[in-house]
Amino acid sequence: MITLDDIRAARHRMGTAVLVSPCAFSHMLSEELGARLFFKLENLQLTGSFKERGACNKLSALGAQAQEHGVIAASAGNHAQGVAYHARRLGISATIVMPRSTPLIKLTSTESLGAELILFGRSYDEAHAEAKRLAGDTGKILVHPFDDPLVIAGQGTIGLELLHQVPNLEAVVVSVGGGGLAAGIATA
Repeated sequence: MITLDDIRAARHRMGTAVLVSPCAFSHMLSEELGARLFFKLENLQLTGSFKERGACNKLSALGAQAQEHGVIAASAGNHAQGVAYHARRLGISATIVMPRSTPLIKLTSTESLGAELILFGRSYDEAHAEAKRLAGDTGKILVHPFDDPLVIAGQGTIGLELLHQVPNLEAVVVSVGGGGLAAGIATA
């Protein structure tokens, strides 16, 4: 379970490595729906997604073991790019296991960020099982895309920014995949 202090520590740990993304007012939707609506522009992150927040926090918190053994993750896209980018930035070797069905643009983007790619399985679940097996065999640290307290705390930094950027915030609408983003924002 993470706390608000964990999220504050994540924001401090990430420093300037992750953009404090703008929170833009939507005049047209606000008028149409009769409420003041804002959009958190996470698409402006270097990798185009909020996923890099969790990856940055997790990798920044790792010690010498990560430098020695490297990290491994399973992803079909955004998490892969976040892990690859921040691993390269921190001098940590990264291996990403991606399903064989991963779009070419995600493969080339992840590889261009310095990660070693392994194509395995037909689905994320199969790729994740292989990444977990390889982590056990190699000593690489597994960076889960949502089921990790450091990843959740990193993603929760969006909640801290929203509270600062939108005074009198009443509600936040969050998409839910694995739940890490929603858990982090709700905690903040």
